[in-house]
Amino acid sequence: MPTKRLLVIGGDAAGMSTASQARRMKGPEELEIVAFERGPRTSYAACGLPYFVEGIVEPAEKLVARTPEQFAKRDIEVHTGHEVTGIDTAARTLEVVQLASGTTRTESWDELVIGTGASGIKPPMPGIDSDGVMQLRTIDDGIDLDRRIRDGARRAAVVGAGYIGIEVAEALIARGMDVTVIQLDDTPMAEALDADMAAPIAEAMRDAGAEVILGAGAEGFESDDGALRAVVADGRSIPADVAVLGIGVRANSALAKGAGIAVGDAGGILVDDRMHTPTDGVWAAGDCVESRNRVTGESMVVALGTHANKQGRVLGTNLGGGSATFPGLIGTAVTKFRGLEIGRTGITEADARRLSWDVVASTARSKTRAGYYPGAEPVTVKLITDRSDGRLLGAQVIGGIG
Repeated sequence: MPTKRLLVIGGDAAGMSTASQARRMKGPEELEIVAFERGPRTSYAACGLPYFVEGIVEPAEKLVARTPEQFAKRDIEVHTGHEVTGIDTAARTLEVVQLASGTTRTESWDELVIGTGASGIKPPMPGIDSDGVMQLRTIDDGIDLDRRIRDGARRAAVVGAGYIGIEVAEALIARGMDVTVIQLDDTPMAEALDADMAAPIAEAMRDAGAEVILGAGAEGFESDDGALRAVVADGRSIPADVAVLGIGVRANSALAKGAGIAVGDAGGILVDDRMHTPTDGVWAAGDCVESRNRVTGESMVVALGTHANKQGRVLGTNLGGGSATFPGLIGTAVTKFRGLEIGRTGITEADARRLSWDVVASTARSKTRAGYYPGAEPVTVKLITDRSDGRLLGAQVIGGIG
């Protein structure tokens, strides 16, 4: 039997989980695996970047789980610094550019995996391209932010108070910076938590010394000679040496769409529960795909490494001759701000109301330990259930350590 050729676009969680699982199931004599990654690194923990900026994780390379050299020992060929610029599904070829030299070549495939991830949203605001306006998506972003702080940056604006926003704010406060958090919604983490559960996060950030502006998004950025001077929000100019954008992500699906591969209304590549697209021989996984919400049935893009790795293992199993499915997600996630721990799963009460579901929401308050034991801290748990049958639809928890 001739050796089949599997090409992987994207060298992070989904792509390399796929490659690794496929290799576990098929040796190099059966399956050649080649991956192309636009950046300089593979398989790194982007969720750990705020903790590198804070100084808890050092050096930044500790966030890298597997290097190209380690993959090579498992007969997985990885080309970093290579961008795939075109897919021909009829000829089963890719157009690949080596970024350092600008040279282009064509690569053929029998099976193709798209793991192009997602990009942070960067709206067309005045001054958004000023030096000092940045995102925290890659290790190089983290190194850049750390360098700016070491070089004397003292005032920071964090635009957006979702997961990344509150984690970055925590890190910058720990580095001794004056921090302003700007959130368009009336509460932090508005897409993940109900307003009554999110209120303590704003309180915790203010207690830590941050200015928290709610209900007013950033309107633009002011600069001197191209370097950021201030963020415009809430009708005023807020001085800032750096501004970190954390206002959501968008699936990197343009490459697939340009090749005629189906993309859904939520902006992600459409796949079935085996992670196969409607195009023969083309698979996809991770932040670039749409997944089914198992509670609501809606199709959505959720950018979390946990899901990307699970989808990659499912995809790799199927490419390796096995059978596996990814049934969807329920939106489980955890984070923290200093001593305040935050978790959620399923849907919020606000989600349910938006869908016109008849639900009962119940909130309980207690302590993280027995009341008599030292160190007991408040904890609040909220459950959302279907009124008709009592089915649990979602849960949120926020409280002290433990």
